[in-house]
Amino acid sequence: MKYLKSILFFVWSAILCISISCNNNSTKNKNNPPNDKPNKGLSNQVDLLNKVQKQTINYFWEGAEPNSGLARERLHMDGVYPTSPKNTVTTGGSGFGLMAILVGVERGWISREEALNRFIKIVNFLEKADRFHGACTHWIDGETGKVYPFSKKDDGGDLVETAFLIQGLLTVAEYYRDGNELEKNLVKKIEKLWKEVEWNWYTKGNEDVLYWHWSPKYGWDMNFPVGGYNECLIMYILASASPSHPISKEVYDKGWARNGNIVSQDSYYGEDLVLDYYQHDDAQIGPLFWAHYSFMALNPHGLSDQYADYWKLTQNQAKIHYKYALDNPKEFEGYGDSLWGLTSSYSINGYYGHRPGKDIGVISPTATLSSFPYTPEASMKFLKNIYKNHDSLIGKYGPYDAFSFEHNWYSPRYLAIDQGPILVMIENYRTGLLWNLFMKNKDVQAGLDKLGFKIE
Repeated sequence: MKYLKSILFFVWSAILCISISCNNNSTKNKNNPPNDKPNKGLSNQVDLLNKVQKQTINYFWEGAEPNSGLARERLHMDGVYPTSPKNTVTTGGSGFGLMAILVGVERGWISREEALNRFIKIVNFLEKADRFHGACTHWIDGETGKVYPFSKKDDGGDLVETAFLIQGLLTVAEYYRDGNELEKNLVKKIEKLWKEVEWNWYTKGNEDVLYWHWSPKYGWDMNFPVGGYNECLIMYILASASPSHPISKEVYDKGWARNGNIVSQDSYYGEDLVLDYYQHDDAQIGPLFWAHYSFMALNPHGLSDQYADYWKLTQNQAKIHYKYALDNPKEFEGYGDSLWGLTSSYSINGYYGHRPGKDIGVISPTATLSSFPYTPEASMKFLKNIYKNHDSLIGKYGPYDAFSFEHNWYSPRYLAIDQGPILVMIENYRTGLLWNLFMKNKDVQAGLDKLGFKIE
């Protein structure tokens, strides 16, 4: 069995690199580098947080695919879409978008009724869209509901993307659970979608691990068993929590936790790693989205099991990235206490999994801003820096996906999976909204209990 060195972007690198590299001229601007004049229009921290949240929410509200109401995979302000049509919907990013809209309601930027109508539209679309043993595809044609292949053999169920979507749907369900008749009907529809996901089927029926993909044409050819640690913890928790098709604790212990081999005794920049970040690589640390995707609604505060303290795990990852930027071993231009954060994103030569050890001088704002719960002071320094001193890096839907002072480059493009965590994790930092909703779900509570999690 062959594995790529980095478990997180084995497909992304192949698919998304074309998206930029085929159009480098549209994403490089040598005449106007990201070193701008100061912008004095935002005077305090609250204004800045409101600004970035409101901008990023609009990616999922105004920028949504109109037929389905779901999140577009990407929005390119240069209008160039070289690899997939603009109407391509992302399943995981849409899960983030569902939570984003709830933030908009609570902040008074979207009415409860408007949000309800959008959620009904989304759920009605999902009911008719292609699903494979209850699991959605990675990409969906927003106009037809049919699968849009992510790669040749990735044309069926994607259990990880489905988990990100279900995380968002269950959060919405908790928000409307005690509402009026129309709202309660939405909750029923969401719970039907939730119960139809055959999580245990994605163990191939009898193996002690969850598999990422299944295709009606290619079967299990993608052959990707998911062991931790990476962005996929939420998949195992939801699979355990399923009221209809659950996995056993043994699948979690043997598959995700690798019979205990997931535990790490190592440290990096003086911070305990807590878990081993790479099952098939000796790299010490992963990209920062691993500290975000599973924890958009799953609250790591006080959360632990026999393998990890998840607050320590996620906070330490963000602190390591921050300390790495201060150290700046490759001496990249700009790195420091107000310019840091590495994760998988658009890059100078395509899509790339930026992290310490694979750093090419590209900063991804989602890495830093989505880490607000873990590193509030350091994340605020970054936010102030780019909004007040580098406003060419900010567009209609918030900070652009990536930039590099070292290479005098930025991309006027957005990805749903990068914009969503920014506003959701900032809201969790400010009020705990999404954490509080999701953790109330009785199925989730039962699933965590079954796996031996403790919540303090």
